[in-house]
Amino acid sequence: MDKCYASSVHRTSWMSLRITTLFGLLVTTSAFAAINLSPAEAQRIGHKIWQNECNGTISGLTSWNAGEDFASLGIGHFIWYPEGRKGPFEESFPRLVAFVSGRGAKLPSILSGASERPCPWNSRKEFLAAQESAEMKDLRQFLARTVDLQTQFLINRLESSLPKMLAETSATDRDAVRHRFEQLASSPRGCYALIDYVNFKGEGVLSTERYANQGWGLLQVLEQMSDANPNPVAAFSQAAASVLTRRVHNSPPARQESRWLSGWIRRVNGYSRA
Repeated sequence: MDKCYASSVHRTSWMSLRITTLFGLLVTTSAFAAINLSPAEAQRIGHKIWQNECNGTISGLTSWNAGEDFASLGIGHFIWYPEGRKGPFEESFPRLVAFVSGRGAKLPSILSGASERPCPWNSRKEFLAAQESAEMKDLRQFLARTVDLQTQFLINRLESSLPKMLAETSATDRDAVRHRFEQLASSPRGCYALIDYVNFKGEGVLSTERYANQGWGLLQVLEQMSDANPNPVAAFSQAAASVLTRRVHNSPPARQESRWLSGWIRRVNGYSRA
């Protein structure tokens, strides 16, 4: 069964090798606070994100959603565009492949050079037709074997997000954004919210990720947070729901984003219950 296999692939050596230095040290810039997670906490975050994006299944590791122009691969549904399709959303799968390969993972043939070339399937129809092909099966098994490294990639993305966000924040809001980020990063539950949301909706720093000149990424949620709420994770959930509702309101009608909103709201409301 997918989920039985899924639970076994997580028990890998990176936890003992990387967690101490990854989370136990102050990152080498004043923009960061220390993030303290145990190996078990980091593993749970990886499991939860896999559940959020793929229902915790192997089959869900290779997806192409209806109405989208890109494949969504791995536990974070990392975006991979076909040739000639560079949409408004940040492409992350090639960077994941480079990250995983750089840490010694052997790539399947379908990913040879993937950090520099487009998705080999040109449409959702082609992608779905190839689901039982040897190449697709090899890709799914590779993604299942590297859940540990995919989780590490997500954590690294969070670690690099704060300087990007502060660079885009007005001087009057910069201290508040930093403070809220550090508050959340000081607890496992808050870390999960940050890691999941930045993977889910981005940092909020790209000009292409805007509707009506308003973004929906992590930066916008941190700006929207209320400091009056004594529970920072609950405040983050509330702000995220507001930002996502605004996105749908501003979105082009042809995209029909309202069909996704209830699921998005359930996801961010779950941060304070995770």
